[in-house]
Amino acid sequence: MTEEEDEYPSVAIIVLNWNGWEDTIECLESVYHINYPNYEVVVVDNGSRDDSIQKIKKYTKGKIRPKMGYIDYKSDNKPIKVLEVEEREGKLVKSKGKDLRPLPSEKKMVLIKNSKNYGFSRGNNIGIKYSLKKGFNYVLLLNNDTIVKKDFLLNLVKNAESEKNIGIVGAKIYYYNFRGRQDVISALGTDFNYWNLEGKRYGLNEVDRGQWHERREVDKVEGACMLLKRKLIEDVGLFDTDYFTYWEETDFCYRATSSGYKIVSVPEAAIWHKIGSSSGGSLSNHFIYYMTRNRLLFIKKNLNSFQKLTSLLFALLIHFPNRLSRLIFRKKAEGLLSFFRGLKDGLISSTSA
Repeated sequence: MTEEEDEYPSVAIIVLNWNGWEDTIECLESVYHINYPNYEVVVVDNGSRDDSIQKIKKYTKGKIRPKMGYIDYKSDNKPIKVLEVEEREGKLVKSKGKDLRPLPSEKKMVLIKNSKNYGFSRGNNIGIKYSLKKGFNYVLLLNNDTIVKKDFLLNLVKNAESEKNIGIVGAKIYYYNFRGRQDVISALGTDFNYWNLEGKRYGLNEVDRGQWHERREVDKVEGACMLLKRKLIEDVGLFDTDYFTYWEETDFCYRATSSGYKIVSVPEAAIWHKIGSSSGGSLSNHFIYYMTRNRLLFIKKNLNSFQKLTSLLFALLIHFPNRLSRLIFRKKAEGLLSFFRGLKDGLISSTSA
């Protein structure tokens, strides 16, 4: 480790991939452009079946170039040294490759190869456990369908270090492409009304004209970009794997604030997100099922008796009928089946994936 790296807290950047190598290598290329000197990229492949592992390895050798929309290709850090780690039954059992510690951040990558698709929660948990074991001060969860600004991590860490009880820091998230624009905000953090579980998402669909320029304390930041302090993870635990995907970051943030930690959204840390590309979008059967089921799981797990009653009534009488009407209007027969299956499983607290 260089003297410059030693001055900055160490960060493991976890990028979860599942059948999305083209997005992943574009994301990685943007990460390797950042100006933060002390990080290590940890790619967790969630049992992909599209040759993702081989494609990602070819990228590290400079044999595949990502489709570049926001940044120039960086050739001087190739080849990137890769440490491959095998996962079996939730345990990391075998490593292939040399010790990466002497190498600069932009010249190395850890590639964890999961034996199957564990979803967002358990897939990231495997990466988090690896990172904690290696002694990192912070863990950054970064969606594979994002592109990052050069100084985003520097700004995230700077804000996390500013107060002892700040446990989670989120970025300003722009749409990757909003009707041809790249300056439209998707998320700047969310506050919840726990009596009906409706959220106020700051900056949503607004053109960024500098109106959101101050750090804001919020109830939740998006799982697409979450910087987690090591002490927070040690205190509140990992992501709840019952969720599989969706609502798991809301649950994690709720546990963080309930334990006395602050969550802040930092507008000077910016990324761009290809919303829905990793899950098939908001009308996919996958999305419909888990968003329906997991809303109910969150209510039953976390809220007090009165909040459970009011949030459940709101969901059954207002939120779900609205979702149902949209599916009927768009003639989504399979989506309707996914909705009712999610509703049934959520009410009986099924956690089957």
